[in-house]
Amino acid sequence: MSLLFTRRSKKTGKDEGIVLPEHIGIIMDGNGRWAKKRGLPRSAGHTAGAQNFRTITRYCSDIGIRYLTVYAFSTENWKRPQEEVSALMKLFKQYLEEALSDFKDDSIVVRFIGDTSAFSPDLQELIERTQRESADRTGMVLNIAMNYGSRDELVMAVKSIASKVHNGELSVDDIDADMISSNLYTAGQPDPDLIIRPSGEYRISNFMLWQAAYTEFIILDKLWPDFTTDDLDSALLEFSKRNRRFGGV
Repeated sequence: MSLLFTRRSKKTGKDEGIVLPEHIGIIMDGNGRWAKKRGLPRSAGHTAGAQNFRTITRYCSDIGIRYLTVYAFSTENWKRPQEEVSALMKLFKQYLEEALSDFKDDSIVVRFIGDTSAFSPDLQELIERTQRESADRTGMVLNIAMNYGSRDELVMAVKSIASKVHNGELSVDDIDADMISSNLYTAGQPDPDLIIRPSGEYRISNFMLWQAAYTEFIILDKLWPDFTTDDLDSALLEFSKRNRRFGGV
């Protein structure tokens, strides 16, 4: 955490200096409940959530966040009704097509974490194209977790390391925490300093279990489509006041 963000306090009218987290994770939760409260189909909630995702992503980039990881679709989300899953796949495709131009001027690097092989060939092609065309940008790294589950990620990492040991590339003594981190989807990135979960649910939901060992958590009783940049500012202010000891005194 090295960057300082200044905002004007609505309570005092004075400028507040906020030390920014280097990496933020957001569990984008509550789209379905948002729609239900309004008598709308769940797909309408996902559409509203996708629109808010663009707003929050750009804001994070503008204020200087270096890494943002958003939980878009988990390995467990396939269990939802087929109609809802199909609507989500259509929305993902629409988003990726728009993202190819939307984030072009924002210098945002777009990466996908999760097992994307489960998606349709055209969606996989869009994922690869989005990553390829944004790879040389120099701004914030945006990780979109799609068909992501942290337990699956850890199993993948263990299998990769075991294969290297089996092939004689590594010895058992080479395996340590850094080795495991280097075999995760987020290899080469710092662990999240802060994870935010709108919707009021007190669960981590299989999100970045290894990476979140010393992450600060903020739970907001507000559904994701209603989450605003002011809410993010408040979360960042709260985060900046926390004393992170990492197991020390």
